Amino acid sequence: MTAKKKKNPKTKDKNIQDQGVQPRSWTSDLRYGRSVSLDFFKRHAWLMIIFVVVVISLMGLRYKTKTRMTEIQQLSIALQRAQNAKLQEKASYMSLIRETEMRRMVNEKGLDLVFQDQPPYELTDD
Repeated sequence: MTAKKKKNPKTKDKNIQDQGVQPRSWTSDLRYGRSVSLDFFKRHAWLMIIFVVVVISLMGLRYKTKTRMTEIQQLSIALQRAQNAKLQEKASYMSLIRETEMRRMVNEKGLDLVFQDQPPYELTDD
């Protein structure tokens, strides 16, 4: 029987350094995909699922916010148009009230004034 020697990790790194090879660091392991193994995914599956759900829900929230902002802008434009239409109707109503009041006063005073339906003509002397 041969006796097995126990390998000391410090001597292994020392032997690697003697050969001119640098010891592996966690960054090089990560870069070459050595530290992310199937066992890692099994251990942290619940954390990754939570992370994916959070990212998807944030994307959905952003989409919902953008669609609501667009709807708010459209409703603001519709409100502004309705307010403008209201002001125009109010102005024409007030004009009719003033006109009716003026006709009533003309008839009450007995003046011979008539409201013209057409604008006045402009006569030119040639």
